[in-house]
Amino acid sequence: IELKHIKKCYTKDVPVIYDFNLTINEGEFVTFLGPSGCGKTTTLRILIGLLEPDEGMILLDGRPITDYPLAVLHRDISYVPQENFLFSDTLEENIAFGLEDRIADNPAILDAVKQAAKDACIHDNIMGFPDEYKTMVGERGVTLSGGQKQRSSIARALLKDSAILILDDSLSAVDTDTEEQILENLMETRQGKTTIVIAHRISTLQKADHVAVLSDGKLTEYGTPEELLELGGFYADISHKQQLESELGS
Repeated sequence: IELKHIKKCYTKDVPVIYDFNLTINEGEFVTFLGPSGCGKTTTLRILIGLLEPDEGMILLDGRPITDYPLAVLHRDISYVPQENFLFSDTLEENIAFGLEDRIADNPAILDAVKQAAKDACIHDNIMGFPDEYKTMVGERGVTLSGGQKQRSSIARALLKDSAILILDDSLSAVDTDTEEQILENLMETRQGKTTIVIAHRISTLQKADHVAVLSDGKLTEYGTPEELLELGGFYADISHKQQLESELGS
């Protein structure tokens, strides 16, 4: 994935992203870090074709993203947004939504659905519901917590098993231990595939191959967690603050 000189404005002459350049190699686990409003989500939405940049281009395997049919992008990229959306249907059908077949037509899919739910750390919660995987979501059924909605959406993306997986701050509503377990499962099941995560917890950032730090729409730091810690910039400040908070909390 190559982003070349990307610029995006929501209002005239006020860029959210300006002259943004980044290359992510196949199979890498990359995290995005930065203050609110710095352009992280905008960058990812441009990367997957949900937004068009005002300037610059995105290349996938050396070809402009505009050369690819939408069907190919939908097949090869899974995106879990900040605002999770579940349909008024059973949990099993919600998780299986990205597949061509419905569970009602192909019951064998259910085993893969359950494995994806385990990898997203939502399986135990589902088994605790009276109707388990057939629990209805939405107005007629159970109201899920924010963390359960996030993990159900992550399970849907994991089941699809796309070449590129993007989690747009999709772990914010789960506790630290659950987040670490999900990430361990991701790293095990997605070897050789590209994973991009917007994150804020150092426990997540430390697992990345590279960390991209954004500020005012520009890439200000990029490197391994160890390199950025030595750099002494934004990443190092966040790391030291969270470490201090952890020590004070204990």
